[in-house]
Amino acid sequence: MPHLLNNPVYNALISGDANFNIGTSDVKFFNEQVSPFGGFNDEYENGFEDLHELLPQGRRILYADPKQVEIPKNWKLKAGIGGVQFVLEQYVPQEKYTAEPVALGKENIEAMMQLTTLTRPGPFDNRTIEFGSYFGIFQNGKLVAMTGQRLHIFDFTEISAVCTNPDYLGKGFAGTLLHHQVELILKKGQTPFLHVRADNKRAIELYERIGFKVSRPMNFYFLENL
Repeated sequence: MPHLLNNPVYNALISGDANFNIGTSDVKFFNEQVSPFGGFNDEYENGFEDLHELLPQGRRILYADPKQVEIPKNWKLKAGIGGVQFVLEQYVPQEKYTAEPVALGKENIEAMMQLTTLTRPGPFDNRTIEFGSYFGIFQNGKLVAMTGQRLHIFDFTEISAVCTNPDYLGKGFAGTLLHHQVELILKKGQTPFLHVRADNKRAIELYERIGFKVSRPMNFYFLENL
C-alpha cells in the first residue's frame, strides 16, 4: 500500500481537509481561491479525464506526484517543478526566537498576498489562509516573513508558504517561524512535513538543521484545462 504522503493532495481531501473537498469519491480538488491543488485515488486511472469534465475550461490545477507524469490529453502544461518532500525525523529545538511570531487573520490577507507575490513561495490566494495556523513577523508595522499550514493528512501536517521579504533575509525569521510551526504541530500529536524546490539549497539546509529528512521526490505540474 502506498504511503499516505505519496499522494498528499487526495489523501488530505479525504481526511484533514475534507471540509474543502469538491469532486467525486475518486477525484477531488480545492476551490481555486483556497488552493489550485487537485488529485485522485491511487488506483483510479481516469483522474485527469474526470478533472477535465468537472472543471471549467481555463481552470488551472496543481498536480503533485513523486513520479514523472506524461501530460494528459486535454491539458496544457504551464510549468513543471522538480521538488523534494521532507518529513520531520528528529526535531532540533531552537533555544531562542529571533522575533515573536504573530497570528495572522483576515485583516492581514492583503499584506500576505503582497509578500507571497514578492517572494513566490508557492500558490497563495485570498482564501489560502483558511488552511489555518498562519503566523508572521512584523518589523515597524510591516509583514516581512510568514509561514502557515496547508495539507492535513491524517497524522501529518504540512508546513507551507515559508517566505521572507528579501530585505530582511539573514535575520533568522524563517527559522523562528519554522520552529514555531513545528512545535504547534507536535503539540497536536502530528508529524510535520513540507515540500521544497529541489534546487533551493538555502531552504534545504535550514530544514535539515531543524531535523527534516528527505522522504521522496515530489514533482509539481501546473496544468490548464483546455
